Amino acid sequence: MLKRLIKNKKAQSVLEYTSIIVILLGAFVGISNYYKRGIQGRWKAAVDGLGDQYDPRLGNTSLLYTLEHNTNTQLITVDDPTGYWSRRRDMTVSTERKIGYEGVASY
Repeated sequence: MLKRLIKNKKAQSVLEYTSIIVILLGAFVGISNYYKRGIQGRWKAAVDGLGDQYDPRLGNTSLLYTLEHNTNTQLITVDDPTGYWSRRRDMTVSTERKIGYEGVASY
């Protein structure tokens, strides 16, 4: 009778531990949504603290882009007693200019 009572006590304690673990896991699952929203709220507050963001619809831009590109290519072919050979020489000059202003308005 005593051995049977001890086995029942062990089974009961395992059942109690299992039920406590299930309750704790349920609490964590229930709280996780609030925890996520709290972190998202902190991120939003941090981003809002950066100030107004750029909106391309509110930008005032008047720019003139100028790109000048010059290429000079020479191809030289030489007849040599050992055969023909060629040499190519490229010279490139490129200039880019940006003239004007950019203004950003935020509301």
